[in-house]
Amino acid sequence: MRRVQEEVEAALRKAQDEMRKQVNRRRREVKEWKKREKVMLSTKDLVFKKMPTKKLTERYVGPYEIEEVMSRNTVKLKLPVSMRIHLIVNVSKVVRYRKPVKG
Repeated sequence: MRRVQEEVEAALRKAQDEMRKQVNRRRREVKEWKKREKVMLSTKDLVFKKMPTKKLTERYVGPYEIEEVMSRNTVKLKLPVSMRIHLIVNVSKVVRYRKPVKG
């Protein structure tokens, strides 16, 4: 009975290791966000009434300031009132703002 239990535990550990390996395969490091940092907001899920086609819209709008870091995955942005979306967005929808190069 003891031997069977040890075999089952070994099989479970092996299965857990394989699952962990598969799950972590696509994970990446989470960027650290700071309060008052400037970010650009993705337009992928936004609807603009004045733009006739999605093809002609910019990829990102902004820059907007991070008002508060809610968690590792969400930030609260300081958005204008005209943008009628929720202020708390997932970090997958924002990128760090880089000043344009003069030239």
